[in-house]
Amino acid sequence: MAPRFDHHLHHEPGHLIRRAHQLAVATFHEVHGRQVTPVQYAVLRALAEAPDIDQVTLAERVALDTSTTADIATRLEAKGWIERKLLARRQRSLRLTPEGQAVLSDMLARVEPMYQRLLAGLTDTEQTDFLRLLAKFAGTADTPDPGKPGA
Repeated sequence: MAPRFDHHLHHEPGHLIRRAHQLAVATFHEVHGRQVTPVQYAVLRALAEAPDIDQVTLAERVALDTSTTADIATRLEAKGWIERKLLARRQRSLRLTPEGQAVLSDMLARVEPMYQRLLAGLTDTEQTDFLRLLAKFAGTADTPDPGKPGA
């Protein structure tokens, strides 16, 4: 039977998801500063995993609309962190520059401790369950993890 939600704000899924997002973003900025946003980080990660993908594919991978992705790509290109090449049919391929790779590498060194800190209030089993359920909720549960065997 589906849970019934009382009408207390702190028990509503939308409010809890918003609060979780606030905590994640605040922790991200405490650890990484404000030179990179969480969405820009996602773009850098996606480009590291799949160099030379087009902007439409990138938008799908990071769950953004194409105009937002184009805007972020323009900003990252202006910082010198990515380069874009014009393809046929006005598409663009994107890849990290050496400077972009260095920025991402610096960030990756702090990602694991950041997430450990963010999830510290949960037991190991709760962390596993939480991440599994969060991926299911976000519709990414079936996305292969390139870091896991068999992916």
